[in-house]
Amino acid sequence: MERIVRQTMLFDFYGELLTEHQRSAYEDVVMNDLSYAELARLQNISRQAAYDMIRRCDRQLEEYEAKLHLVERFLSIREELQKIEETAKVLQERTTDNTSKSYVEDILKRSGAILEEL
Repeated sequence: MERIVRQTMLFDFYGELLTEHQRSAYEDVVMNDLSYAELARLQNISRQAAYDMIRRCDRQLEEYEAKLHLVERFLSIREELQKIEETAKVLQERTTDNTSKSYVEDILKRSGAILEEL
């Protein structure tokens, strides 16, 4: 399952860098859960050619990530935002003064909005 999540994230970040043909095939296999045989039938190619195409796409997407680190940065930012949100919730529970509570609520609102957008 973790492999599929990684493939999906790589595709979300770098899919536009693949050719239209590659993008379509990769999306069919990874996102729509088509088998290599089904892809081969749709594309009128051999099963082995379908398998090779998806492996090449995987390699390409991994190479883009190795150079650009966009997925890695995204995951790191999301994790840090979640920590900020957790800290703010603890602070909200412990704060009694209304001015401080409104600042904490603002932090929660803003961090929540950012997490939603990610």
